[in-house]
Amino acid sequence: MTVIAVAGKGGTGKTLVSALLVNFISEHTTSVLAVDADPDSNLPEALGVEDQLNKTLGEIRELFQVSRDEMGTMNKEQWLEGKIYAEAICECPRYDLLVMGRPEGEGCYCFANSLLRGVLRRLMRHYDYIIIDTEAGLEHFSRKTIDSADYIIIVTDMSRKGLATAKRIKELAKELKLNFKKIFLIANRITSEDAEKTIRKFAEEEGLELLAVLPYDSSVAEVDLRGGPVSEIDKNSEVYRKMKEVANLMLNLSVKAR
Repeated sequence: MTVIAVAGKGGTGKTLVSALLVNFISEHTTSVLAVDADPDSNLPEALGVEDQLNKTLGEIRELFQVSRDEMGTMNKEQWLEGKIYAEAICECPRYDLLVMGRPEGEGCYCFANSLLRGVLRRLMRHYDYIIIDTEAGLEHFSRKTIDSADYIIIVTDMSRKGLATAKRIKELAKELKLNFKKIFLIANRITSEDAEKTIRKFAEEEGLELLAVLPYDSSVAEVDLRGGPVSEIDKNSEVYRKMKEVANLMLNLSVKAR
């Protein structure tokens, strides 16, 4: 079992990278769980399965108020896990999908994040690959929502904030003693050779392995603008080709680790 978490500043292309990883890895095995851990929930649209969703984890939070009569002989944890399997996991043709979503009513996402962490640990044994499109920013690292990940892929663009977030993620992982096997970097929407040189220098200085430099591609931007799935991206585009190479690398790392 291999857990890959895709992180970074909002707007850098985390969901694009996550969806393409799900798309490519699920071509090799159907034992894949895609997790949308962002309350904004864009992964289903990027995968083209938003119409197949049932409940999200955020919507299931009220299940903790269930009565003893409703649970029967099960304890609350067993009853809740059954509900999640029955109502929150979308069984798509090549993979399963679990969406965190927004919690119902008032309050923060703390409950839903805690629930997600527990559910993921129980679900792990059923899948060969879990790919998590994380919430933008840093908070999920301090909450240890993804402390079970094997590999972190940080997605950045050329913005100062994107690079600062990438650096802080690496620092937080060390401060919190999160034992990821590897933290990788993907640079997205790079528009010039100078920008690529800057990214490569940044990766080298920060000790981050640069998996891919994805160029700005107007055809990819057009698919994203109209809400199309990643399966509609031009198969001859450099973005598509390079992400396929990244997926193959992750597959090979997983095989070697077994």
